[in-house]
Amino acid sequence: MKIAVAGTGYVGLVTGVAMAHMGHNVTCVDTVEEKINLLKSGESPIYEPELSDLMKKNAERLTYTNDYEMAYKEADVIFIGVGTPEREDGSANLDYVFAVSKQIAHSIEKDCVVVIKSTVPIGTNDQVEQILKDNLKNDVNVYVASNPEFLAQGTAVHDTLYASRIVVGTENEYAKKIMKQVYKPFTMEPYNVPYLSMNRRSAEMVKYASNDFLALKISYINEISNFCEKVGADITDVTNAMKYDSRIGAKFLNAGIGYGGSCFPKDTKALHFISKINGEEIKTVKACIEVNKKQKIKLFEKLKEDRNGNIENLNIAVLGCSFKPGTDDLREAPSIENVKLLLDYGAKVSVYDPLDMTRNRFYKLFEDKIEYYNNIEDCIRDKDVCFIMTEHKEIIDIDINMYEKLMKTPIIYDGRNCYKISDMKKFKVQYYSIGRQFVKNI
Repeated sequence: MKIAVAGTGYVGLVTGVAMAHMGHNVTCVDTVEEKINLLKSGESPIYEPELSDLMKKNAERLTYTNDYEMAYKEADVIFIGVGTPEREDGSANLDYVFAVSKQIAHSIEKDCVVVIKSTVPIGTNDQVEQILKDNLKNDVNVYVASNPEFLAQGTAVHDTLYASRIVVGTENEYAKKIMKQVYKPFTMEPYNVPYLSMNRRSAEMVKYASNDFLALKISYINEISNFCEKVGADITDVTNAMKYDSRIGAKFLNAGIGYGGSCFPKDTKALHFISKINGEEIKTVKACIEVNKKQKIKLFEKLKEDRNGNIENLNIAVLGCSFKPGTDDLREAPSIENVKLLLDYGAKVSVYDPLDMTRNRFYKLFEDKIEYYNNIEDCIRDKDVCFIMTEHKEIIDIDINMYEKLMKTPIIYDGRNCYKISDMKKFKVQYYSIGRQFVKNI
């Protein structure tokens, strides 16, 4: 089947490569010429495990272009995987989705199905359908399907090929039939992905309901962890016992400094916004947003409290820039807000991230205001304080003795609970983590 994909970000590129891997002929479209040139050279513009290998393996079925007319005119199916960034009021900006819809309407020369892969508010598929029909240049039929993605950065390829489920929303039999054909290889051995068919608005809602539930779970456990600190409980023991309850499960129970990335922050704000304007405000989601905002700067607030507000001229090492391990994505990363606050209060900041250092994304935000290091040891050497913002394997696996040996004062604020309390007690360090006992051996 001939497939076109609009957008070569996490959603678009991973979708396109996965479709090619399943035997479809795929054309990936993007307006940014640099990205297309990079893709043509065989390199991925994003860091994602397995993606580059899969691109090379399926190169004969993958085409990359800026020419959307060529890409869309003969396509059987067109996936829209462009960004839907949040506006100031928390609503989703759909300008890119609508712009691509008009391009498709002007270009298609045969009947096709347009699939909204981007995360969009409930009712957006109806709007896209109207835009397509209002702007058609040729006498063809166009159908719209909702097909939300459920990939996580760092595991996006696996999450697409071996998805927990495929959700497709359609309003007519033709689109329903075509989408089943597209995804048939995913439902067979060795992938065996469940295929769920429903109406479009239900499919749109599934994405928000799923993401916001997980964000709620994270914010809930973070509030529990904060309370654990007050009453002398250990969040690790608490969550370890909770996970044995099959109704709760083990995932998303790690206490920390909140969620970030391109999905949870944006999707919680978008669902809260559309619930309000529809007269049914979802107050649990509102609370989730507020809790996460406060949680992200917990390390900074703790440091400020410990120092009676005096942080000026402290030399602080920040380990981890990205919002989670396995990705170099900085969107909504807690590191950004904490570094801004540290600089505002006059601290001197040094950073290390095993992935960001190769792409210099953090440098684009802060330039020469901070120092950058290519290894943990140099980053923490002679520092007064260390902030751990991301649980990268390199950070978890470090010899803890290095903190005591290299730092001027081995004071560690761990926002991801990377180390066991029992291990930290063996060293002359001051160790603050989330929802657990405070270790003060200096």
